[in-house]
Amino acid sequence: MREKVIISWSGGKDSAFALYEIQKTGDYEIVALLTTVTEYYDRISMHGVHRILLERQASSLGYPLEKVLISKDCDNEEYESKMRQVLEKYMEAGVSAAVFGDIFLEDVRKYREDKLLKVGMKGIFPLWRRDSAELARTFVNLGFKAIITCVDSKVLDRRFAGRGFDKHLLAELPSTVDPCAENGEFHSFVYDGPIFQEKIKHKIGEVTLRDNRFYFCDLIPV
Repeated sequence: MREKVIISWSGGKDSAFALYEIQKTGDYEIVALLTTVTEYYDRISMHGVHRILLERQASSLGYPLEKVLISKDCDNEEYESKMRQVLEKYMEAGVSAAVFGDIFLEDVRKYREDKLLKVGMKGIFPLWRRDSAELARTFVNLGFKAIITCVDSKVLDRRFAGRGFDKHLLAELPSTVDPCAENGEFHSFVYDGPIFQEKIKHKIGEVTLRDNRFYFCDLIPV
């Protein structure tokens, strides 16, 4: 009997790669994709992607989507309370673990594992301690297609927002930036690849600066 899991799903490349790796093993039953959506903006939190594109992703992947709705000024207390309620619901339904695309941030992994432990679940990290540059190249070589939706202007300039995550982009990234953006340098949206039944159609919209720091590229559903 396969172990039931949920996937921590941001819509971006690392969660997509983690899902790919989990599927490949054949050892797990994927029950749902779990995504945090900022209710005021109706978009994926931090990634800034429209909810409708997220829903089309889940449909193309063939999995139910569990949206955790948070306020635009969400603090840790609100986030943790809402997340715990959802995790408890899935644990009662026989889900024993959550899958994450984290690569090397020890404090992030420990935070996730501590919170899961409180509801009797565990974390699975299929990309853990793998080389970031190699992961990025493999992701592209496998045929995944992703676009950069958010850029931290402290480490990258505006021209990277709206770019495709491909070999050309990887070659242009400064050496100080992790190729998988594990430190939050940028966020992405995956719209095609080996785990998708159909491509998620979209158009590139405007690039705007928010909080005087983050450049967001709007993706318009087609």
